[in-house]
Amino acid sequence: MADVNELRELTPGDLDGRISELKRQMFDMRNKHATGVLDSTAALLEARRDVARCLTVKREKELGLKREAAAATPKPAKAKKE
Repeated sequence: MADVNELRELTPGDLDGRISELKRQMFDMRNKHATGVLDSTAALLEARRDVARCLTVKREKELGLKREAAAATPKPAKAKKE
């Protein structure tokens, strides 16, 4: 699946298309899981998280929020206690 930064570059219409495609894939995977044909149940979890990412980015766009790339801001190192 696409990186969050790549999702932020998409238009809301493209995000809607991606969301509906992922939901269709999830439906197919749930059916395969019920019949015992699904190879990896982790794919179902990944698809669900991808839908959540798309919905989050779509909502950010609706609210007009601007998010910076997470990799651009490194976390400060913790001091060790000795």
